[in-house]
Amino acid sequence: MSRVELRSLLSGITGNIRFDEPMSRYTSFRIGGPADAYVEPADVQSLQHLMARAAGEEVPVFVMGGTNLLVRDGGIQGIVVRLVKLDRIEEEPEPGILYAEGGVLMPRLLKWAMKRGLTGLEFAAGIPGTVAGCVVMNAGTRFGEMKEVVRKIRLVTMTGAIVDVSAAQAEYSYRRSQLPQGVVVGAWLGLQPGAKARIEASVKDSLHRRKATQPIEMPNAGCVFKNPPGDSAGRLIEAAGLKGARIGDAQISTKHANFIVNRGHATAADTQALIRLVGKTVADKFGMTLELEVQIVGRELGKGASD
Repeated sequence: MSRVELRSLLSGITGNIRFDEPMSRYTSFRIGGPADAYVEPADVQSLQHLMARAAGEEVPVFVMGGTNLLVRDGGIQGIVVRLVKLDRIEEEPEPGILYAEGGVLMPRLLKWAMKRGLTGLEFAAGIPGTVAGCVVMNAGTRFGEMKEVVRKIRLVTMTGAIVDVSAAQAEYSYRRSQLPQGVVVGAWLGLQPGAKARIEASVKDSLHRRKATQPIEMPNAGCVFKNPPGDSAGRLIEAAGLKGARIGDAQISTKHANFIVNRGHATAADTQALIRLVGKTVADKFGMTLELEVQIVGRELGKGASD
């Protein structure tokens, strides 16, 4: 679709709209080529209109959280949506139930719950993503996962309708859900009353541990590979002798081997080459196939659309 056609399709949609917008501005990796069109819908209704129009014109829509994501150097075809304006949190009449919109950042949600003495989200301390992204990928740590607190999910479908899905229908598993196609615009979460001092101490301890063991001072996308059953991807990568390995400005962290960091000017091509090196080396040495946790999307430079 041409720029003129994209402008026409997006005319009247309320929110921030930009064209040929570099995705490196929005990913935690600080890597990624331009999106054909970039939209921050002002509200759920604007998103519904956008999805309905895009479906009618068969224009692809990609919802971008920015963390746990590698955007290829050729950028993303079609429309990229970020839910930053969907940032409402409110308590429901039922005790312990809250509704958080999809664009709410997890650190803000955790702080909101702590302030009200609600426990259940402490596992998310240090997770930088949005509620939508964390709900979709069942984000978590060794202390817990989103599936433990999600009660119901609200989606805008690919054709613009609103659908509510129960947590059971999401069929959660390790870092994965089976949600219907669409955009998560909010979720109902179930928390419990707890001692505020104990909640704050638990979060503080988790953040301290994360700072000591993960390269949070450098751009990264979190864990690159899922942990295989009964083992640790980081342990396998380090045992393969790859800790600190580097291609261009992409480097396997010297602090945690399951992280790749951007030392300043890494490209997606550098990062993918390093990912392939890790996968091959671990497979050759240990007979173990590592499964990606980071999502790779977009076009290679000079090529047509992929993904």
